[in-house]
Formats: sequence, structure tokens, C-alpha cells
Amino acid sequence: MDVFDKLTKPLGPRRIGTADQQRAAKPAAHQRQTIQTVLEHAVQQEQLGADSRRPVSTLGAQSHVEEFGHGPLVRCQISRDKKCVVVDVLRTFARWTLDFALPPRCPGCGAIVDEVHSFCPECWKQVEFLGSGGCRTCGLPLHATNIDECAVCLAAPPRIARTRAAVGSDDLSRGLAIRLKYGRKVAIARTMARYVAPLVDSVEGDRILVPVPLHRSRLWSRGFNQSALIAHELSRRLLIDTELFALRRIRRTPPLKGMSLLQRRRAVAGAFSVADPARVKGKSVILVDDVLTTGSTAEACARTLKRGGAVRVELISWARVVKPSQFMR
Repeated sequence: MDVFDKLTKPLGPRRIGTADQQRAAKPAAHQRQTIQTVLEHAVQQEQLGADSRRPVSTLGAQSHVEEFGHGPLVRCQISRDKKCVVVDVLRTFARWTLDFALPPRCPGCGAIVDEVHSFCPECWKQVEFLGSGGCRTCGLPLHATNIDECAVCLAAPPRIARTRAAVGSDDLSRGLAIRLKYGRKVAIARTMARYVAPLVDSVEGDRILVPVPLHRSRLWSRGFNQSALIAHELSRRLLIDTELFALRRIRRTPPLKGMSLLQRRRAVAGAFSVADPARVKGKSVILVDDVLTTGSTAEACARTLKRGGAVRVELISWARVVKPSQFMR
């Protein structure tokens, strides 16, 4: 007896009066086949489960029961989803445990804060955030003016098409840069990248991040390039490729601290070269630096990159000197 006969079987010994009435009560052949198909499909769904995401085969319900009884023939996607859920739960638990044991602290003063790589209220008030305002080319703040480009950039447009810095150079921002370079506090690079990332222009195109390089002797003594650490974190946040070795410092330059603008330009002249022109040819290069003072090093890098085939050079940095009196510090 098929499914249809089971479900349409009379409940009691009640008989219909005549043969004509019995034939009239029985559905037509095409109606019987349609109803039977619907009922078999319902039984099949009941055996396989009501999960609409699982594909239903064209085979009968019994064949599916046998396949699932002897083991699945096809690996389901649910197992991978379960693994992802377990990994996310473990990662969240590990993050909570780490935050409880080692709570996030302010990079400026060390006070406990709510979020990693963020400043406490006291340090926040001390930081001079520059943002995307100022001169549209060099980014120099233009307070109490209604112009969008400074006189220096209008008179002699620089090789760097756009320059932006997250904060102005002060005791707090300069202290972070010193702790990163000489104190080996490499986690500060993530703090810097967090505030530098919004300054990157969102223009579409073939762009790459290139850190301002160190000479190999200084790299060996320090162990890392602070600009490369910032560029690596920016690459992770912005999904822009980083070319760590596209630009090389072929000549060791003396420390530029305490030099005037002219002395800095002479010291870095001819100190850089493009390792492989194919890496920068036809691309927009975003130079990454930690502190911008006079811009002499960045200008020398931009000159070398454009000679190597770069169509555009921009510069982003953590801090920049705004007041000329701070050049010699």
C-alpha cells in the first residue's frame, strides 16, 4: 500500500452506498499522482530534516536514509562552519583573558584605557591632531585663513603631491617616536598606524606603500626599520601592498638632528636609489615615515622614485614639525 492509500484509507467500516458514489469520491488519476508526489516529498523532507540550506537530491527518501545510515558520501559545509565558530569563541575568550590579565594602557602615560592603542583623556588633550586639513599639498596648518594652498606650494610645487601627518610634533608624540626607535617598543607602531590610516587618500589606482629606508649598517644595529613597521600595519588595515625593498639607502648619512634645512638637503642628496624600477613604474607611491621635520629626506626619496618611473608620490607620517623653531631640536 503506497503513501496515498495509507493516508486516504477510511477510518471505519463505513461503506458508500453505490458504485457511482464510490467512483465519484475517488480522485482522478492525475490528481492522485499529484497528491502522492506531494506526500512523498513531505515524507522525504521529514526524514532528511527541515534544514532548507541542505540540498535535496532527486532520489527517493529511502535511498537518502540508506546513504545517511551508512555514512555521508559528500562532506557537508556545516563541519567547517562549526570549526570557524569554535575558533571565534576561543579567540574571543583569549582576548578577554588577556585584557583581564594585561589591560590596555595609554601609550603616552601608561594609564589603563578602554581600548587598545588609544590615549587616556589627559594625553588626548595634549595631542595636537592635524587631520586632513591645512594646505592641500603639503598639509601645513593654515589657521585663520580661507585659502586651501600655502604660498610656498604655489610658488614652487614640491615633488610630493600630497603630505599628511596625524599629529603635530610635541613632547608626547616625539616621545613615542623615540620609544619606538631606541626603546624597541614595536607595539607603538600599531598605535601610530591607527591614527595615520584615515589620512591615506581613498583614490582608486595602483598604489603601493614604501617606507623610508635605513642604511644597512643602521638597520643591523637597530634591528628594525620603524617606518617599515608602520607601513606593514597600514598595509594590513588598508589592504594596500607594501614594497619594503623598493627603495634603498645606498649611502650612510649622518644624523640630521640639529642640522639646518640646507644642511639636511646636502646630507641626503644622492643617498637613495630604486632597487627594481619595475616595482614602482607607473604606480602611485605612498611614502611612510615616523616623523617629518623639514621634509628633506622625503624630497630626496620622491626625486629618486620619480626617476624610477613612479607617476605620483605622496607622504604620510605619524608626526610633523609645525613650528620652524623646532627644526633644531
